[in-house]
Amino acid sequence: MQGDEIADLIGRVALRDRRAFVALYNQTGPKLFAICLRILKDRTEAEEALQEVYISIWQRAGSYQSATGSSSAWLSAIARNRSIDALRSRKPVADEIDSAYDLADAAPDPEMQTVTKDEGRRIDTCMEELEADRAVAVKRAYVEGLSYQELADQFGVPLNTMRTWLRRSLLKLRECMER
Repeated sequence: MQGDEIADLIGRVALRDRRAFVALYNQTGPKLFAICLRILKDRTEAEEALQEVYISIWQRAGSYQSATGSSSAWLSAIARNRSIDALRSRKPVADEIDSAYDLADAAPDPEMQTVTKDEGRRIDTCMEELEADRAVAVKRAYVEGLSYQELADQFGVPLNTMRTWLRRSLLKLRECMER
């Protein structure tokens, strides 16, 4: 169906011609439904929006003027605007955020942050009590994740010596932390 034929149907709908309205719906319904569905991304909402579109067309057909634009553009604009209105009338995102307000915060509370910082300072103080090379080996093993073999190679000592260094250093750290 050409634009002139659709414009003619819209003119007849303005005169309250029900048969013209049915013909207009049959000719333009699939395209307008596709517009609604593309915007709303929900079939049920798109069907409801399409119903509102045709109610609006019935009510506003008299305001259509073929000189101002094509009939399909006018119909598409109505479908697009109704779909956007439906999208905006959905439950606002802010309500979802408000319901999430009651969820527990995963971040540590200020008291826990203070305790953690205090323990970090205590560990640093205890690390200073270790021999310098032993402290470096402990940091590289337990902070940086180096293996015993990698540490033994870096420090130029046998593997079992490195294991002994680390075990004895951890025992010293435990004693210091318990004081």
